[in-house]
Amino acid sequence: MIEEALAGLATSPVAALLKSSRLVYPLVNAGHILSIGALFGSILALDIRLMGFFGAVALPPLARFLPLVAAAGLSGAVVTGFLLFMVQPIDYAANPAFLVKLGLVALGALHAAFVHAGRRWRRMLDTGVASAGLRASAALSVAIWVGAIVAGRFIAFMV
Repeated sequence: MIEEALAGLATSPVAALLKSSRLVYPLVNAGHILSIGALFGSILALDIRLMGFFGAVALPPLARFLPLVAAAGLSGAVVTGFLLFMVQPIDYAANPAFLVKLGLVALGALHAAFVHAGRRWRRMLDTGVASAGLRASAALSVAIWVGAIVAGRFIAFMV
């Protein structure tokens, strides 16, 4: 059943357009890279500040703005990533690096949602001070997202 769905994706009109156009696939790929840049750049900037670096930069304004940039980047990466997936869905679904990347992206998104829903996050927004737990969480976040990027780069080498 899953294989039939994947085969259906591979033969869809959208997949055919991506495979046949010399313009569409590279633009979608560029959109994916730009989205990842927005996602990781905003996460890294905020997490570095949460870990205590660049203390002269006020934390609450960053903590209110950068998650919005990260969410937009994640949304763009998911949409463009799905379009890229459609070109070779059976191969990607069997690729260990792709599966690790998906798992880490899901873990990173869940981690962010959990942190942002917590009392430590709200306290930091009110006081401008990150607790030790929030600092540790920021380091974990960086590790998760770096792992997702590295796994993504390995996709092409795990065929």
